[in-house]
Amino acid sequence: MAEHRGPGDGGQSPTDLGKTVGHRAKRKQKARARGQRSAWFGLGMFGLVGWSVAIPTLTGIALGVWADRRWPGTHSWTLTFLIIGVALGCLNAWYWIKQESGNDRK
Repeated sequence: MAEHRGPGDGGQSPTDLGKTVGHRAKRKQKARARGQRSAWFGLGMFGLVGWSVAIPTLTGIALGVWADRRWPGTHSWTLTFLIIGVALGCLNAWYWIKQESGNDRK
């Protein structure tokens, strides 16, 4: 009888899947036992949050400058896209921080 594999199991046999889950569980336990994270982790997270806000903001500014040159008008496209970029960047940063804080609770 052939073994049924669903679309999401990646072709792993049940024993391979068990080993993978066991390995991940051990890694998680080691991370919990380690406790405090280093200063490098904090700096890395600070950088991640900074870049996750900076990139959409700069992209919004570039898009706005291009739109102002292409379609000049009474309102500023640069300012509009700057605000949109900052908002998207803040949502992105919030998502990453939520992901990390969720990992601490689990």
